[in-house]
Amino acid sequence: MAITTSAPGKLILLGEHAVVFGKPAIALAINRRFRCRVEPSEAMRVNGREIDPAKHPYTRFIIDEQWEGGPLDISMDSEIPSGSGLGSSAALCASLSGALMAMSGGLDLAECARRSFSAELGVQGSASPIDTSAAVSGGGIAVNLEGQDPLWEISRGERSWSIGAIEVPEMTLVVGYTGVNAPTGPLVAKVARYRESNIFARDVIDEIGDLTLEGAKALEAGDLPRLGELMTANHKLLSILGVSCRELDRLVQAALPHSLGAKLTGAGGGGSMVALTESPQQACEAIRRQGGVPFIVRTGEPGVTVDEA
Repeated sequence: MAITTSAPGKLILLGEHAVVFGKPAIALAINRRFRCRVEPSEAMRVNGREIDPAKHPYTRFIIDEQWEGGPLDISMDSEIPSGSGLGSSAALCASLSGALMAMSGGLDLAECARRSFSAELGVQGSASPIDTSAAVSGGGIAVNLEGQDPLWEISRGERSWSIGAIEVPEMTLVVGYTGVNAPTGPLVAKVARYRESNIFARDVIDEIGDLTLEGAKALEAGDLPRLGELMTANHKLLSILGVSCRELDRLVQAALPHSLGAKLTGAGGGGSMVALTESPQQACEAIRRQGGVPFIVRTGEPGVTVDEA
């Protein structure tokens, strides 16, 4: 029996990096997906080739940790650029973990979220479950938001995260991809070192957490101008932490005259930015003129899905 799965990419509206340290964050699944097909085989393969741990670190980790059966033929295809800040590795982990669970008896979303996060953490060394939870759940999620009913909870050592669904008003978002590949792990580790050595960095992370709480209120009230202001403020704080870059700042500044707010999304260092806008075509053109690759994204995307074939 073959199993086909898919999981969405994501963008972080508010709170990246601070969420690693238990602060709140808000993420939205977007309409770019990672697809995976798994079926029994005579040898363990990915897209027709033997698994190479250097090229397939997430796949190798997930197979080693989650699979006790025989060899598998795994086919993967992604609409999410790698290193774009749009959750490509999280969607891979959610899609493959979901497929293996389906082959072993059934998909449990909470367990899939925990397994997917374990894989990202195992490969990256430091991570939060926001990306993988968004890929599993779909829609909009909030992490560590007081008063929410959790979909699931995840803990690692002294840190814990409560993940709940949030209602997202209708809004238009434009993503601008820098084309610069930016692996998540080194940037998360960089912020962790800065936080350990600098009181000011800890204050900035606290401020990002407070700002995200304000953003949750703005979302609930449908106050998009206020949400945009908070997004732009969040970008400035992330720049202070050293995770923005010249390419991201250029795209953010290009989009702002046509937007309610704009910021980097994801780990930073390259990858993508996102703009909340009522003039998406103008924002796209401004991003394109600065060398970015723009696209309009749809939210409300379903999470991990499983089909037997």
